[in-house]
Amino acid sequence: MSRIYGMQFRGCQPSAVAATASLWILAAACAYPAQARYSSAYPAATVAGIGARQVSFSARAPGYAGHVARTESPPDTVRPFAPRGDAVGAPAVIRDSVLTADSVLVADSVAAGVAGIEPGVALRPAGSTVGPDAVSAAPAGVAASATEEPAVAPAPTWDLEVEANAERKRVSHFVDIFTGRLKEPFQKALGRQAAFSSLIEARLRGAGLPLDLTYLALVESYYDPHAYSRAAAVGMWQFMARTARGVGLRVDWWVDERRDPVRATEGAVRFLGSLNDAYGSTFLAAAAYNGGPGRVNRGLAQYAKRLEGVEGEDRFFALSDTRFLRAETRDYIPKIIAAALVAKQPDRYGLVVDSLPAFAFDSVLVGGGTPMAAVAAGALVPVDSVRDLNPHLLRGMVPEGDSMWVRVPVGAADGFAERLAALDSTDLVAVTRVKSKTGESMASIARKHAMTSKQLGWYNPKAVRLKSGNLAAGQVILVPSKAVVSAARDVPNPAIERYPRRARSTTPARPATKPAAQAKPPVR
Repeated sequence: MSRIYGMQFRGCQPSAVAATASLWILAAACAYPAQARYSSAYPAATVAGIGARQVSFSARAPGYAGHVARTESPPDTVRPFAPRGDAVGAPAVIRDSVLTADSVLVADSVAAGVAGIEPGVALRPAGSTVGPDAVSAAPAGVAASATEEPAVAPAPTWDLEVEANAERKRVSHFVDIFTGRLKEPFQKALGRQAAFSSLIEARLRGAGLPLDLTYLALVESYYDPHAYSRAAAVGMWQFMARTARGVGLRVDWWVDERRDPVRATEGAVRFLGSLNDAYGSTFLAAAAYNGGPGRVNRGLAQYAKRLEGVEGEDRFFALSDTRFLRAETRDYIPKIIAAALVAKQPDRYGLVVDSLPAFAFDSVLVGGGTPMAAVAAGALVPVDSVRDLNPHLLRGMVPEGDSMWVRVPVGAADGFAERLAALDSTDLVAVTRVKSKTGESMASIARKHAMTSKQLGWYNPKAVRLKSGNLAAGQVILVPSKAVVSAARDVPNPAIERYPRRARSTTPARPATKPAAQAKPPVR
């Protein structure tokens, strides 16, 4: 067996390999004239510590083999590679909102960190052949076979044990739900999946985890970065605040990276990777992600004898049969399996997917305290475009302090620093400071500045109030500009956490000193 750039040649003589390789190199030169190498570009323009940076990002198109390169710092800078026929550096063509291209390109600056990929090498589509059969797919100028068979869609494959468990009762139950009662929201979720699939798969692949773990995010939130649960879990991966901080995410009054698709995905993959290493089972790792490692550990210890001889992913189902895990966790893996079954075969189940555009962006470095409206003005784009790309910035501004990378639409980083520096100085001020006086309240100060007391409170979480409700005199109150308020998000306190109540104690309650009032009959 011979290898050339990762392609395998079985049963070929060296001369045949060389001839075939020459044909492939010739075809590649015709098909990919300018895209064989696409390196990161770093514009040198900076003004007063503010600069712009663009980094390429290689995405795996459906049906293509190979690794996906991760970018350098800033790690969340993403720009789709250019498909054949487009100028180098241009966004990829998006058809049905899924990145489509004739190759997977790996940036020189990051390819060294991905095993098995040589810098600048264009990989062939998965399933393509090398040798006489390859001429049917050859580009213009290369002879093709006289007869071509119609293309047949490949059967779906999974890297989780999906097919082996597809007939389980609870899996079938959730397949029926996703294609029946919840068909419409499930279709919308698959549309959002198109926006984030390349991002998620790149991180999973980099961690050596199954790519089908992307459906964990579907089950958790339907890929909604703003999902908010009754337990105050937030974001696409539904992190509680404490867990999010434990995997390196920033969660405070000003920034909540649980809402950031890039940073939250990195945190989730980091957490899933540690759980997978601990249990040696992807299903048990996912169960621990949902129900907590402590409960899974206690279950494995309590039923160790019953689980003797059970190996691999069957350990989850054996533990689930004991009913030690909560019902939500017992159903968690069947939901993921059902989601994977339906998502990869939407036509079979009668689903129509309206895919969203890929989540692609450039990043610019701006100083602390910069309004989001100023970033939009410097990028020559609407404020909503910047707001949508930065869902983790809660208050319509970059927090005061250190500089921060902020996302802008692809192409908007060019010349950003110069345009930002040319803005009027008043446009760069996010908040002004006033001192509270005796008798003033948040409401009275808010009225003076044409905003609500709630909006003013977004920027003064630690304001001290007297029993009367007025503010203690002499405090510094931050008053945001109208542009900053309009770009802010009305979200609950990120620090809130609500955990399920523990089972009631079996200790008898003390008798009441007074007879309890008779309960009202329930409303039916």
